[in-house]
Amino acid sequence: MTRTARSDRHTWLFPSHLVEAARHGGPGPEQGRPRRTVRDWVVDTTIFLLAAFVGLLAADSSAPYNSEVVNLLDQIAGGLACCALWLRRRRPTGLAVALSAVAVFAPTAGGAMLAALFSVAVRRPFREVAWIGLFAIATSTVQAFVRPEPGTSNLLVIGIGVVLVLLVTAWGMLVRSRRQLVEALRDRAVRAEAESELRAEQAQRQAREAIAREMHDVLAHRLTLLSVHAGALEFRPDAPPEQIARAAGVIRDSAHEALQDLREVIGVLRAPDEEGGAANRPQPTLATLDSLVTEVREAGMKIVLDSAVTDPGAVPTATGRTVYRIVQEALTNARKHAPGAEVTLTLRGRPGEGLVVDVRNPAPEGPVPPVPGSGQGLIGLTERATLAGGRLTHGPAPDGGFAVHAWLPWPV
Repeated sequence: MTRTARSDRHTWLFPSHLVEAARHGGPGPEQGRPRRTVRDWVVDTTIFLLAAFVGLLAADSSAPYNSEVVNLLDQIAGGLACCALWLRRRRPTGLAVALSAVAVFAPTAGGAMLAALFSVAVRRPFREVAWIGLFAIATSTVQAFVRPEPGTSNLLVIGIGVVLVLLVTAWGMLVRSRRQLVEALRDRAVRAEAESELRAEQAQRQAREAIAREMHDVLAHRLTLLSVHAGALEFRPDAPPEQIARAAGVIRDSAHEALQDLREVIGVLRAPDEEGGAANRPQPTLATLDSLVTEVREAGMKIVLDSAVTDPGAVPTATGRTVYRIVQEALTNARKHAPGAEVTLTLRGRPGEGLVVDVRNPAPEGPVPPVPGSGQGLIGLTERATLAGGRLTHGPAPDGGFAVHAWLPWPV
């Protein structure tokens, strides 16, 4: 059962306006009066009974001093005033003003007037509550002279009326402030939950993008090896059996590795929270750059390696991995866009000065068919170098070839 389903079972405990705000995600334009909850019916019935009880007390205290006609009119006015309280949620201001005026001539409406004033204090801003409260005090003062109580001082009656109005108003404003606090806490909780879900989604998306970027570099390298050897078999059908067997072996191994990489990335993308796949696979570093150069040479690519880094193991792991991926993508692009050209790989650097990587290839001999999706790998490399605190540039060289230049930090 979801949290929403569990909370819906207890909506009868809350005021209707809070329930509507929770269902619609916050307060909005009123499109109609919300339906009363069970809690609202209980509160409205209780207020109605209390107002009727106060009206009966007032009628009983003034009955011996009034005629039967006046008592009857008082009872009718008090009953109508109590029945009018069922409108206090829809028209609190107008109801409070009307009942305050009626209470001047009908003391039995005093309880209903206080209940209406309480509703105004709960639902309206302070400025509106203040002038209605002053109006109620004024009408209670006038009532002391229009319908005086025999044997009771007018000053005492006025004082009791003022105290009752102030107490009811303060109680209503206290309830209003508590409701506002509850609404603020609810909004804060909803906002915090939404922000938490957004952060989780962003973290998940970033993790998937990092995995996809890593797998792109590997798959692109494997697939270009397949393309190179398949092209050699296509254009050299009369090659010696040893070369054909070696090319077929490279194609088989590259296809197997590419399939394994593809399975890993699909598995991680389907279940990013599970450990395994690419996360447990040994990551390349600068120390494994020689094996990459050897692999592409065995695939028939001409490459000149000029490295001045005497101790590749001293390079930080993250920096070495970034250099490896830059070289891998650059060699992959050279095989795709300049097949048969000799690639020059230069590596310079020392602690404190940074690590410089240059990969250059001359212009291809003859036309080269366009390759779909070109340029996406270089965009990813630029982002990778920037995230590592370095920079990467790429573009055509003056001799018509292509050059990739990168600098990465190497702390002391």
